[in-house]
This record gives sequence, structure tokens and C-alpha cells, in this order.
Amino acid sequence: MSATGLDVFDKSLQTTNIWLDEVMADIGPDRQVAWHVLGAVLRALRDRVPAPLAAHLGAQLPLIVRGAYYDGYHPKAEPMRLRTQDAFLAHVEHGLHGIRPVDVRDAVCSVFDVLSAHLPRGQCVKVRDALPGDLKALWQLDNADRSSVEEHAAAGRAAQNAADARAFRARSSGGAKRRET
Repeated sequence: MSATGLDVFDKSLQTTNIWLDEVMADIGPDRQVAWHVLGAVLRALRDRVPAPLAAHLGAQLPLIVRGAYYDGYHPKAEPMRLRTQDAFLAHVEHGLHGIRPVDVRDAVCSVFDVLSAHLPRGQCVKVRDALPGDLKALWQLDNADRSSVEEHAAAGRAAQNAADARAFRARSSGGAKRRET
């Protein structure tokens, strides 16, 4: 049975959840944080590469992720001048305001790993090659050969499920204490 009634949305939702599971395996079991991390890194990447390359990258993304990628986009003739790794990380960090603290370098590496695992290698190489040298060092194209993409996603789902279970137990025990008093 289709969740949305449209196969294109169901496939995009499924793929997006897989990507979020993989990010959660790296940064912790919080789907909301993973969504913010994915969007912030992709938008920083979009702003750093030339507009035609940003459009090609956007075309490769799942439909739901593509919406986050293009959110607030104003194409410019020249990409942002984020010429160092530190400048790029600061730009990503700015996009992560309002969520729990996250190691920005880990967040960037996680999203780069997800892209390497799910997008054509040639596309990843083109985008990576458009980045400054020290920023390229964060994008290890061979990390896509991690033990298994499915295992990595499963680890993220398991961490999220464990966090949900702890939160449920905390709410349940708190409710029992209130009823006793």
C-alpha cells in the first residue's frame, strides 16, 4: 500500500529516510538534527560550486532532499568565496543554528559520505573537484565502500529507535509518578 498515493513521493520519502538513517549513524540518533545537517551541508555545497554544477547536483537528489537543497537559493554568476575548509565549516555551522550542538566537521563528512554512497561517482568527482584543496580532503570518495550502506543506515535507525524508547519510558514513568501523587 502506498503511503502517499504517488509512487514518486513514496520512493523519495524512502530514499530520504535511508539518507537520514546514515547521517544519524554518524552524528547521533535524532532525525530532526539529521535533516538539518543534511540541508545545511547541501546548501553550503550548492553555494560553493558554480551554478551549472549546483543544478546538476540538485538533479541527482531525491525529490524531498532537492526541496531542502534549493530552499532559499539565488543563483549567482560566481559561487561564494569559501576558499578554505574553515570558511566552509563556518558557513555550514551558521546553517545549523537552533539545533543541539553538532561537530560540524563530522556533519560535513557524513553528508559527503552519503552523497558518495548514493550518487554516481562521476558526479561526486565533479563536485569534489570544484572545491578548494583543503575542503576536498573532507570528501573521501572511497568511504562509499563502507562495510555496507544498509548496515550503516540500520545503525542510524537502531540509534533513533533506542532514543525513542528511552523517551517513551521517561514519559511513562513520569506519568506514573504523577498519578501516584
